[in-house]
Amino acid sequence: MSTSSKKTRKTWRGATGALSILIAASPSLPASADSWLDSLNPLNLFKGEKYETKVVPDVPADDLYNQALARLRSKDYDGAAKKFAELEKQYPYSQWQRKGILMTTFSQYQNASYDDAIASAKRYIGLFPSSPDVPYAYYLEGMSYYNQIPDISRDQDRAAKAVEIFTLITEKFPKSEYADDARYKLQVARDQLAGKEMLVGRYYLNQHNYAAAINRFREVLFKYQTTRHAEEALMRLTEAYLALGIPARHRPRRRF
Repeated sequence: MSTSSKKTRKTWRGATGALSILIAASPSLPASADSWLDSLNPLNLFKGEKYETKVVPDVPADDLYNQALARLRSKDYDGAAKKFAELEKQYPYSQWQRKGILMTTFSQYQNASYDDAIASAKRYIGLFPSSPDVPYAYYLEGMSYYNQIPDISRDQDRAAKAVEIFTLITEKFPKSEYADDARYKLQVARDQLAGKEMLVGRYYLNQHNYAAAINRFREVLFKYQTTRHAEEALMRLTEAYLALGIPARHRPRRRF
């Protein structure tokens, strides 16, 4: 083996830096070798049409907004929500972001995507707590809970959350245009919670678990005394006390 071939083999076994030295010192390498070595260049991995970088111009904000409104008017609520979300993402830290999130919330609500609407409303309130549209964001959140209230035989977590949001609206924004409807919806949601307590209380009463029944009926009288279930709660409570042999003077009196 010649001296030159030994040097060549030693250099090829080295690191990439040694490979570069060999290329510089051996201009007589065949063309096929040059092509192979060129393919090792990491910059060449991204050549070709597949990896071309294309700059997509932003759509003007008012155009995006109008496109979203058009979808909203045609009742394409899912498409409208996506367009408003696109508006928000393309124009952060601007009035368009604020409009985009609020209108996304409304579109999701109209589409009955209530959990998405709740998340968007919370995000809007968190980002823009001093916005004049915060009462409306709360209202959309409350209505999204309200529209998911199930019958009284099921868990009433959504009713409880609706009560929480509608109470907040009536107390924090009593003069807003949403306050009156929030008060009505609040009463309905509270009635639902009272109905759930009565359902459980009747069950315990029928099972002769009078102590548990009394706790449920007292909860209705003390916490939901303005609902339509209050009269029955008082009657059932009296029935439970009589079953336990508790005299009338020790029974709680109606406070409404």
